[in-house]
Amino acid sequence: MQYSINKDQSPQDMVKAVCKLLEQGFSPGRCIIRDDGRSVPACKAALKNDHSGLKRRITSIHLSRPENYLSIYQSGCNFSCKKCHSWYFSKKIDGHWYTPHDILKKAILYEHSVTVTEPLEKTTAWHAHDTCRCCGSCINTGKRSSRCPNILEPEAIVVSPQGLGPARNIVAFTGGDLTCCPEFYGECARLIKKFTDLSVLIETNGYGLTKDNLDYLKTSGVDAFWLDIKAFDAKKHKWLTGCSNENILKLPQQILNHGFVLEVLSLYIPDLIEIDELEKIAKLLAAVDTDICFTILAFFPEYEMQSFKSPSAEDMVRAYQAVKSAGLKNVRLGNTGVFAPTDKDQAYLMDHVDPDAF
Repeated sequence: MQYSINKDQSPQDMVKAVCKLLEQGFSPGRCIIRDDGRSVPACKAALKNDHSGLKRRITSIHLSRPENYLSIYQSGCNFSCKKCHSWYFSKKIDGHWYTPHDILKKAILYEHSVTVTEPLEKTTAWHAHDTCRCCGSCINTGKRSSRCPNILEPEAIVVSPQGLGPARNIVAFTGGDLTCCPEFYGECARLIKKFTDLSVLIETNGYGLTKDNLDYLKTSGVDAFWLDIKAFDAKKHKWLTGCSNENILKLPQQILNHGFVLEVLSLYIPDLIEIDELEKIAKLLAAVDTDICFTILAFFPEYEMQSFKSPSAEDMVRAYQAVKSAGLKNVRLGNTGVFAPTDKDQAYLMDHVDPDAF
């Protein structure tokens, strides 16, 4: 996968010259990133396949919260999201080159620290909430919080760069998304499944998940996807990401048809992605399977959307109720600290949503 790019080409012509999606009849993503002051396709800057094999630019690898699994933060992405909270490494080249064997070494080391073993159907971020709220109360005060699930012993709680919680038997790829070039993911999954008992999850915008790529990733051993559906409305999605959502909206059915575990998230962005949009996404999911796990995540200003505000507790409650009314059984609210920072907000949530919904 060594590409030759003419430096006199425009950025989009560069993309067209190397894009693997074009080979499958799909349009390229919005995947120009900055590399040493130059604008280049993400697949050129963040992936390579030379005499020593496949390599990917990785920014960091650590146990993440509140997901409670090993997260591999990738540089380079096929979207240009105006709201991206990882723009400083997804839209600018960052990190070090890792081979699939390097990833395997990290996975083997992580497996030794696993404190919670989940069944395959719980290979999600959504299910992390079932065992721990990551409050740290049992460690810091010696007492469980009032909202503790009361499942884990304190010995299962470990420290990570993002706080306290368990270590679940899951490895996840997050940050920049290049599933349009699935070979690195596939080889990593093959090795992880061969040499460990860990499950493999990909957090994705869905743009690279063509049928051929889903077939390949399934055969390679990928277990689950966390699909970020950024908008139902085509124009809003294009404005947010630079790309069409036509094929993304078909993915929930296709992912389940392939036998993957699926969870979905969408952001509540006031004045852009509000209840009507979230309800349409929920209805789409419910028509596929009412058991699909869905997280409504509270937006906070970042990157090119600094002028947008975050939703209130009342906004999130109304969205939760609309999504539940659309037929989904498994709905949660995320980024609680953004929309419910006070005791009054927390009490309001307790009164208006299910106890395990936040």
